[in-house]
Amino acid sequence: MHELHTVAFDGDDTLWHHETVYQYTHERFRTLIERHVPHADVDGRLHATEMRNLKMFGYGVKGFTLSMIETAIELTDGAIPAEDIGELIDWGKEMLAHPVELIDGVVATLDALAPHVRLMLITKGDLFDQESKIARSGLADRFAHIEIVSVKDAQTYRRCLAKHGLSPKGFLMVGNSMRSDVMPVLGCGGQAVHVPYDVTWVHERVDDDRLPEGAWRLERLDQLLPLVERLRQAA
Repeated sequence: MHELHTVAFDGDDTLWHHETVYQYTHERFRTLIERHVPHADVDGRLHATEMRNLKMFGYGVKGFTLSMIETAIELTDGAIPAEDIGELIDWGKEMLAHPVELIDGVVATLDALAPHVRLMLITKGDLFDQESKIARSGLADRFAHIEIVSVKDAQTYRRCLAKHGLSPKGFLMVGNSMRSDVMPVLGCGGQAVHVPYDVTWVHERVDDDRLPEGAWRLERLDQLLPLVERLRQAA
C-alpha cells in the first residue's frame, strides 16, 4: 500500500448540509403544482426535466430553479400564473442565500487531519454558488487545494490530481455519494470513504452500494481520523 499523502473532501452533504434545502423546496413545489393539477406526477416530471437540462445548465440551484419553472409550465399547459413563477424564482434565491450549516464534527476532523496529510476540497456544482458556500463555510483556509468541477468522473479526478502533481495511489476521497465520490476515484486508482447523508438525491443513488476493494464506509465524519491513521500505519 502506498503512503497516504492527500485526503480530499466533497462539499455538499459531506462538509455542510445541502440536500435538505432541496427537499424542502421540492415539497413546496409539489404543493404549488397540485393546486393547479391535482394528482400530477410532480416528482417524476421534475426529475426528468432536471436530467434533460443537466447538459445545458449543469448542477446547482440555478439549473434546479429553471427546471422547476419549465416543469410548472409543462404540467399546467402554460396556465401557471406569473405570480407563481415569481414565487419559484424567489425560492431559488432563498436556496442560494441559505446559511451554510456545517455537519457535526467537520471542523474537529479537518484540524486533526491537517498535521498529517494534505487536505483538498473537490466539490461539484455551479461555480458562483460553490464559491459562495465555501467562503461562507469558514473552511477555505484549511485546504491546500480547492477544485470546483462540473462533473465528477474518473477523468475529472485524474485531471485534478495531475494539476497538483499528486499520485492517485496515495489519494483518499471522502464524500456522501457512491456515484460521484467513490466509484470514479477507485476507477482512477485512488481510495475512497463513503459517509452517507440522511437524504440522497435520486440522481446520485446507485443500485448496488456494496463497497469494492479500496473503499470504506463510515457512519460519521468524526470516525475518519482513526481510519486515516490505520491507512498511514499500514503503508
